[in-house]
Amino acid sequence: MMKLGIIAEPDQKGFDLALKYGLSFIEICKNVGCDTAVLTDELPAIKSLCAKTGVVIGSVGRWGSVKFDEEGKLIDEELKASHTLIDAASELESPVFNTGVNYVEKLSKYENIIRTMDYLHTLMEYAKPKGVQVAVYNCHWSNYIVDPFMWEIFHGHMKDLGIKYDPTHCINDGSGDYLGEMKDWGSRFVHVHIKGTINVNGVHVDDPPAGLDQINWGTFMGLLYKHGYDGNLSIEPHSNTWRGRLEEPGIEFTTNYIKKLLL
Repeated sequence: MMKLGIIAEPDQKGFDLALKYGLSFIEICKNVGCDTAVLTDELPAIKSLCAKTGVVIGSVGRWGSVKFDEEGKLIDEELKASHTLIDAASELESPVFNTGVNYVEKLSKYENIIRTMDYLHTLMEYAKPKGVQVAVYNCHWSNYIVDPFMWEIFHGHMKDLGIKYDPTHCINDGSGDYLGEMKDWGSRFVHVHIKGTINVNGVHVDDPPAGLDQINWGTFMGLLYKHGYDGNLSIEPHSNTWRGRLEEPGIEFTTNYIKKLLL
């Protein structure tokens, strides 16, 4: 059964926010520039908050980090950071680790694909015995595995590799056919982000709460049900418009809107 949660810091404030709006989980994002070792130190406190509140950790991820340098050499520190986050996900009983892989312009497409394939295989071999599934996000932030063309290559070959899907990236940076992507690839989704977007005449305007935007969330959810998706739906507060006074009303609106689509 699908569960609704939110991206938030895994501290008392984050857990209180999830509890306030009846959300099932917190998603942890330790993006580029974050010291992943800090999360290791925080694990006892996070596990205590999970036990106290009943709110679980729905996924752990790292966006925007470069895995290969300009010459195509693997950056060992980033591989170590990913291993650290996979360890944390396992310790927290989080089912998914979200990541991406950058494209190296100096290398050929073939060389990029081979390096990326090897890197993802290494992550998956590390994660599988720990009970964690690796998923590639469909965002372009230091990542090129974002659309059906690349999914055919990587997910077509690696059957256990998941997709972390967010329709706004398809709308703002891709083909715009997010429903088509879901129809063909929804069976490989293992984690989904919930955020709205407004794009007018091909220009991105804002990312308001889901339900105040242009995404067809009813059909979106219908396709998830079609594929038997039973993973997590993670609210991503993203827009600067929806900060301050509007932040929590926006979270409440999205929560109430999406919960009406959960059966």
